[in-house]
Amino acid sequence: MNANNRRLAGALIIGAVALLLLPWFSLEAGFFSSGWLTSLWSVSANAPALWQVGEHPWLLIAIALFVLCAGCGILPGAARSRLLLLFSALGVLFLIIEGHAIGYSGWSWLWLENRFGALASGQPAMGAGALLLLTTFLLLFSFALAERGVMKGDAFVVASLVLLTALVSIFVLYPVLSMFVVSVQDVDGSFKPDGLISNIQDPSIWSLSCLSGGTCGTAWRTLWLALMTAAGSTLLGLAFALAATRTPLPFKKALRMLTILPIITPPFVIGLALILLFGRSGVVTEHLAALFGIEPGRWLYGLTGIWIAQVLSFTPIAFLVLIGVVEGVSPSLEEASQTLRANRWRTFTRVSLPLMAPGLANAFLISFIESMADFGNPMVLGGSHGVLSTEIFF
Repeated sequence: MNANNRRLAGALIIGAVALLLLPWFSLEAGFFSSGWLTSLWSVSANAPALWQVGEHPWLLIAIALFVLCAGCGILPGAARSRLLLLFSALGVLFLIIEGHAIGYSGWSWLWLENRFGALASGQPAMGAGALLLLTTFLLLFSFALAERGVMKGDAFVVASLVLLTALVSIFVLYPVLSMFVVSVQDVDGSFKPDGLISNIQDPSIWSLSCLSGGTCGTAWRTLWLALMTAAGSTLLGLAFALAATRTPLPFKKALRMLTILPIITPPFVIGLALILLFGRSGVVTEHLAALFGIEPGRWLYGLTGIWIAQVLSFTPIAFLVLIGVVEGVSPSLEEASQTLRANRWRTFTRVSLPLMAPGLANAFLISFIESMADFGNPMVLGGSHGVLSTEIFF
């Protein structure tokens, strides 16, 4: 038995376990309660797929597609990989569509009920058996791609990419698309984009009245904040990277270790620290009031405070990106420039900085995206200055 057949046999064994030995639907007590082990075939709610066919006949399609995939193992050459690719892809699509189309009480979509009539019974959510069979179809799809020469036939690499793509789709793309679908649906599930259109046209989001002395919308305030944060974080990150690589700065290893702290701390910690230092009752504010009679103010709450907190939060990320870029610039080029009588500033602006430009762009982009997505700092320090993340939340 060659490697392709061994991989195929292993995936088919996993699929057989999913169909014969695991509960197809989700369990009220949970899969890890292990109570289903003693009632796997005696209680219909705990039964595997093969025992659920009588009550849920549409499961025959999934079983048939699995059998067809198993039958592809006896075919020769290109026909095997081509048919295996087809049947495994159909298996993935069927399980996804079937899981969404049929709910606990019947059809989830009204047009299906109008087209095919009401179902006698619905189905609970997918359980361990269904998820394992879906994984099996993904593995079979990966092995078929490998047999057709994708990634030079490396089945492990292809399977890793397919499974990672599936995980990203499940945990990132699916929730985003679900929210978008709900935004254009009415209560009965029909298409009604009125809510989405009203939000898009909402002047509190897109208004540019700040150009005439008013207040800009949330989207423009968030964009301006992100640009300022990205610029500040990139400049500070570059300064620290140059100091760590081009100067005899002491405790360089400690500096690199300190850059990790803002990344692993909770997102609201820096905002809370700023409040404890510079808030109306902060340590620094009270000392300034006692020494110079400065009246405590609320300057920290708003765009200024959010910007300071985000710059402090995202500078370490920019530093980690830029320190590798700075170390990658060959010192011999800078020495050659200074040998030709260029001063340090001219060497930096004409030689070093152009070579660092791609890294600076990467650091700027990462800081920009992090600022747009930040929720903790605007939540703590925003006050009446809402940004998109907090407005979406509320």
